[in-house]
Amino acid sequence: MNEHSSVSHESHASQSSIEDAQLVQHAVEGDENAYRKLEQKYHNALYYHLLKLVKDREILEDLIQEVFAKAFSNISSYNSDYAFSTWLYRIATNHAIDHLRKKKLKTLSLDEPIQTNEGEMAIDVPDSTYEADKVVIQRQRKNIIQEAIRNLPEKYRAVIEMRHIEEKSYQEISELLDLPLGTVKAHIFRARELLYKFLKEKRGTF
Repeated sequence: MNEHSSVSHESHASQSSIEDAQLVQHAVEGDENAYRKLEQKYHNALYYHLLKLVKDREILEDLIQEVFAKAFSNISSYNSDYAFSTWLYRIATNHAIDHLRKKKLKTLSLDEPIQTNEGEMAIDVPDSTYEADKVVIQRQRKNIIQEAIRNLPEKYRAVIEMRHIEEKSYQEISELLDLPLGTVKAHIFRARELLYKFLKEKRGTF
């Protein structure tokens, strides 16, 4: 019985890997349906993975969408010699650490490493002597982000402004724009993907 279970598990894992490889290939070719299937497959897994690191359920949905945007923007660099899930979790872990650094959450002890699926990771605190430079960089970054938002198609610009500038919930945006909740989430996902690509191109300017 144990042997049968082991074989079934290996078969399932192999089938999952094959499915991922096919979806990634289609995604690289620009198939948006493949993006959606990968997102649906790994959404819940990323939720619990990020929850271990960030411990703030209110922002998890935003972080998940940002992780997918990063992953899909760089999907052509994915090395198929490794599991897609491992690659995705690594992106998620790095993104969570970046978030914790920026927010300096009170619940996080900066003197102790955090436990992740990739092992222990320490959090480095930036030197405060660079505060003046940080202010300039933050101002430049803010201007670039505003430029990126202005260049978004109208339907994406509207949801991003309502979500991140007006800080409205997904449900509020859905009601105000008279759009299905799923459409709002899809628009925000696509908008973030476009913003990330724009910022990636501008990376050398800030």
